[in-house]
Amino acid sequence: MKANPSITAKKITFGYGKNNILDELNLEIGKGSFVSIIGPNGSGKSTLLKNITAEFTPQKGVVLLENKDIFKIKKKVLAQNIAVVPQDTGGDFAFSVSETVLMGRMPHQKRFQTDSAKDLEIARWAMELTNVWHLKDRSVHELSGGEKQRVIVARALTQEPTVLLLDEPTSHLDIQHQFELLELLENLNQTKGVTVIAVLHDLNLAAQFSQKIILLNEGKIMAYGPPVQVLTAQNIRESYHIEVAITTNEITDRFNIIPLSKQKDRSDTAQNLKIHLICGGGSGVYLMEQLYQSGYPISCGVLNIGDSDWKKAKDLNIAISEEAPFASISDEALAANQELIHNADLIIVLPVPFGNGNYANLMQVFDALCRENKKVMVVEESESGQRDFTGGKAELLITSMFQHGAVSIKNIRQLLERIGGK
Repeated sequence: MKANPSITAKKITFGYGKNNILDELNLEIGKGSFVSIIGPNGSGKSTLLKNITAEFTPQKGVVLLENKDIFKIKKKVLAQNIAVVPQDTGGDFAFSVSETVLMGRMPHQKRFQTDSAKDLEIARWAMELTNVWHLKDRSVHELSGGEKQRVIVARALTQEPTVLLLDEPTSHLDIQHQFELLELLENLNQTKGVTVIAVLHDLNLAAQFSQKIILLNEGKIMAYGPPVQVLTAQNIRESYHIEVAITTNEITDRFNIIPLSKQKDRSDTAQNLKIHLICGGGSGVYLMEQLYQSGYPISCGVLNIGDSDWKKAKDLNIAISEEAPFASISDEALAANQELIHNADLIIVLPVPFGNGNYANLMQVFDALCRENKKVMVVEESESGQRDFTGGKAELLITSMFQHGAVSIKNIRQLLERIGGK
């Protein structure tokens, strides 16, 4: 069943003069979800947030909170439901931390009402949760940027909102406090059902903590969905104009995004050279990413399902011959691999450990080299320093490949230079 939307934007258009920052933008953010907004500078992230909170009024379109137009909701009622942590946490008045946090109770108080026992209890809860209780008597002006940021988050939590919006909440925090804050938000989202919408610059943090991600580019939503669907190399290339490698973190089972270089031009040579990789155990992850980004049609196999190279091939939607985990290569998998090898212009053998289970891969490469005169490159450099676990059969077969015209390549860098990669 589809969750009821907490926030709905319909054809939001906002700009200054004739320049639109948001252009007929539509989105739904489900109740109780954790959504990050990402995008390059100037893409409209903060502007979108301010339209959602009614700080800005769109020239066209409407924003709904629980199916109600936010501009028709009384400001006090709106503040009871939506709390905001802005980019600028500064202030002109030297309030104490306690006084600042208690300001979050104002939407729940009558005019001129003093703080009740409940107000003080909620404020203390928020300060302890954000680890600023020990600062309660300090002036906000005496705090560091990170401490001040946590105080403003505590003030927002004191409002007891159903929706919490944060504009670059980790920008003034060190790594430790970035994780502490996002883990806090994740906990509130999961245990209290608070809808969290955060503008984030760090793509890895967005990937780790978000249920869904909105990727903005030039005032439009370029992608919206789970992190694995939004944070692809292609989406990042088109929006941020950089090349990245996306790898799976074996500890968290989430993925890491590693910036590599400025955007590469895809050459005609790349489009016309089909490459088949013999890899496994992570030996092909980096090369797959590089070749894919340069525009080469790639295939690989035979790989065991669940192998890190298998995961990368699946992520990039690369043609693959696969086999069950820990199983020897079946005739069906070999036939599929043979077809991929036959269709390739170049076969690259990476420094994967060869045992009796995957020795058949090498035999197929040798056969293609001898019978079809396929171009073969063998990358020699290995982290472990050992690749033959067949009692010498694999090393002997590789030596025979060199005798029949296979090219020895020292490492991946030399390989990319040799085939035209950058």
